[in-house]
Amino acid sequence: MNTVHANPALLGHAGSGLLWKWELDPLVLVSLALAAFFYQRGLSRLWCRAGVGAGVKRWEAIAFWCGWATLSLSLVSPLHAWGNQLFAAHMTQHELLMLIAAPLIVLGRPLPIMLIALPPGLARDVARWSRSSVWTLFCRKFSNAFAAWLLHAVILWVWHIPVLFQAAVNDRHIHALQHASFFGSAVLFWWSAMQGARAAGYGAAVLYMFTTAMHSGLLGAMITFAGSVWYPGYEQTAPAWGLTALEDQQLGGLIMWVPACLVYIVAALALLAGWMRESERRTQQWQSRAAGIRTGA
Repeated sequence: MNTVHANPALLGHAGSGLLWKWELDPLVLVSLALAAFFYQRGLSRLWCRAGVGAGVKRWEAIAFWCGWATLSLSLVSPLHAWGNQLFAAHMTQHELLMLIAAPLIVLGRPLPIMLIALPPGLARDVARWSRSSVWTLFCRKFSNAFAAWLLHAVILWVWHIPVLFQAAVNDRHIHALQHASFFGSAVLFWWSAMQGARAAGYGAAVLYMFTTAMHSGLLGAMITFAGSVWYPGYEQTAPAWGLTALEDQQLGGLIMWVPACLVYIVAALALLAGWMRESERRTQQWQSRAAGIRTGA
């Protein structure tokens, strides 16, 4: 692997023109604004009725807002424009979407909070529709841990096929679809892992988190150690940043490989710790029941 080196002067020159190039896509801005409005409105209603911290803890609300800010940063800030110039910047954007924004937003439990923000009649209609057979079937098929893990893995690998990745860089609509699928599948993956741990035990969630670290790390390593440029579209833009296209690709692969793996592994270890606490709690309950039976006898 070549040593990645950059010329600071070239980096400054290349970045100066994009420093204020914010991505003000109306659909993205409206979506972010609506999400913020409905979450805050629902949270305010809940806490006004039941008290601050009831239903949704303070740290969960903070997690949502940090995730929302990260999502906004990745989609609206100049990082979006840099992603069209540097593969490494593009990979950074994707990792922010999948590894920071998605799990933080899931921790904030936005769906029930936003439901509270709706007018009562509309909220009842949405709740009724969520119990319909069609929606129940969809949730059963796609929100279980294995299906979410598989969908997220397939989307991750397919979009890194060079021809599809380059199509996303060249066409803003395909680019939007790429980001939506990355973020959507990541939200589904993190939600299914967290919900699965609470409902059915931690074992499967730990397994899926570790295997996601392995396969995403493998893809990052393949990109890093590739002997040729997989994404030739950056051959015209990377040199302006003091990097060859291959060096840019290596840096992007490292970003996907090392930091991303660490996030998944830390999450897996946290789930493992929760599994151990849950096992200890159940053991204590069993011992208490056994002691009660002996005392009663």
